[in-house]
Amino acid sequence: MNIIKKISASYLRKSKMQQRCQSNRRPIAPLGSRILTDPTKVFEHNMWDHMQWSQEEEERAREKARENSLMRVQPEDQDKYEREANKYWNEFYKTHKNNFFKDRNWLFLEFPEILPKGRKDQMNKKEKSYHVKLNATNSCTNVGFPGMFEEGKDYCQNNLVDGLTSVRGHAYNKSQAEPVTDNKHVKNYEQEPVKQESFPGSGATYTILEVGCGAGNSAFPILKVICNTPGAFLYCCDFASEAVELVKSHLSYSSAWCSAFVHDVCDDSLSYPFPDEILDVILLVFVLSAIHPDRMQGVVSRLAKLLKPGGMLLFRDYGRYDTSQLRFKKGRCLSENFYVRGDGTRVYFFTEDEVRNMFILAGLVEVQNLVDRRLQVNRKKKVKMQRVWIQGKFQKPFQPPQNSRQ
Repeated sequence: MNIIKKISASYLRKSKMQQRCQSNRRPIAPLGSRILTDPTKVFEHNMWDHMQWSQEEEERAREKARENSLMRVQPEDQDKYEREANKYWNEFYKTHKNNFFKDRNWLFLEFPEILPKGRKDQMNKKEKSYHVKLNATNSCTNVGFPGMFEEGKDYCQNNLVDGLTSVRGHAYNKSQAEPVTDNKHVKNYEQEPVKQESFPGSGATYTILEVGCGAGNSAFPILKVICNTPGAFLYCCDFASEAVELVKSHLSYSSAWCSAFVHDVCDDSLSYPFPDEILDVILLVFVLSAIHPDRMQGVVSRLAKLLKPGGMLLFRDYGRYDTSQLRFKKGRCLSENFYVRGDGTRVYFFTEDEVRNMFILAGLVEVQNLVDRRLQVNRKKKVKMQRVWIQGKFQKPFQPPQNSRQ
């Protein structure tokens, strides 16, 4: 009987795996579920999830990174790239405008914590009823959530109504990342509202900050959802003024539910346009890698102070030995795993441990910290690329650690 059960279970696993491999449905979070089980079908899709590297592949990647880092950029040029980082990113957005990156609609799949509880429940109900098509970069389109991604100010203004229960002060369960309202250490923000000050979003009950907003490829997918959520407000900043102007000039931008501002997160002397401990969510997606490694810890520690107890910092960035790291030519390496592109912008490639240590040192608790290995293919050119990203979720605890100093 046990043998029959084992055979049956094995058959079910294989049949499900084949179904997932050939499915056009939205991949299941975290990190998708399109598994390559038959190498002959590698060019049937643009992206395959959860790729496992052999020891040989890992060693080849390590050797390639070692080779392209042997010749370093001269110290005076390194100083220039650090000193003029703002100039290079401004030139980037002057050149590319909002045409370089695609909108990150996948954010809601991997980071449902972005949404207030009521909108999260709505999203889950829609997911059960509709399939979401994938585009070439494995992100979802809005066909799966009719009514939740309507364009334009009129939709938002017509649907802003009172009556949504405030979710300020909610915590997140470490394993589920679901609101936990019975924690005795949670401040009741509804009964003890933050003293009203004159700053953008001061009356909001659910606040999000996107750091490094660029041209708005994360901001506008978020706004299309939260503009229909009373009490929700989005802050977004970038130290490239050209990027912030692109966001502000967008048709969907309105100061009623968003505030975009120029800010250098590396400059501790600069204050944010809102007080500490008011944010429910901070989004840090493909931003930290552009900052000099010596400054990263200071940036993360400062951002942690902006979160209210129970707030979440959501992170995604380049992982060690990603294809883009291995493609750098000799002479582009600034320091260990830190490179400069041809346009003067810079990029670092992280490991899980580096990310974990940084956020824990900032006083946050690890909820998720994963290496996302995918195989991206160019079906026309028959080219395969091993992509590596790090994805993490870190929560601000309700009480400081026992041994921490006030």
